[in-house]
Amino acid sequence: MRMNESSSISIVVDGDACPVKKEIAETARTFRVPVLLVSSYDHLQQAEEGVTTVQVDRSDQSADLYIANHISRGDIVVTQDYGLAALALAKSCHVISFRGRIFHNADIDFMLDSRHHQAKARKQGKYGKGPKKLLDEDRSFFQHKLTKLLHELQENVHP
Repeated sequence: MRMNESSSISIVVDGDACPVKKEIAETARTFRVPVLLVSSYDHLQQAEEGVTTVQVDRSDQSADLYIANHISRGDIVVTQDYGLAALALAKSCHVISFRGRIFHNADIDFMLDSRHHQAKARKQGKYGKGPKKLLDEDRSFFQHKLTKLLHELQENVHP
């Protein structure tokens, strides 16, 4: 189901831990692309112009499953989750991380394998430092990459 029948794409956001919601909303408004922000009931999200919010139950994969069931070919999915990224790529969506990394089919197997090895290490009591703090330049880079992606998609639309 399309969020907006006049729009050929939507931006669908894995919203629970998304630190770039403001940048997504600003960029989407510029391109007049609707945004669907999906999060659990534990994370209250505010709807705003161009942004629809959906809350799902608290279970581990509820947001990912909701997103996977509501995306369509050509949508842009914003997530850090490699599993969701793989599902979105399989549905011919564009996937971008919160830090502006564009995911590609050629990379996803390696990324999923890395995630598996990191999970095994955590089970053995080996913990990394976690992700680096998102800086203003990281936010700017993300917004630049999202803008570039939307420009490319806009240029490739044939009447």
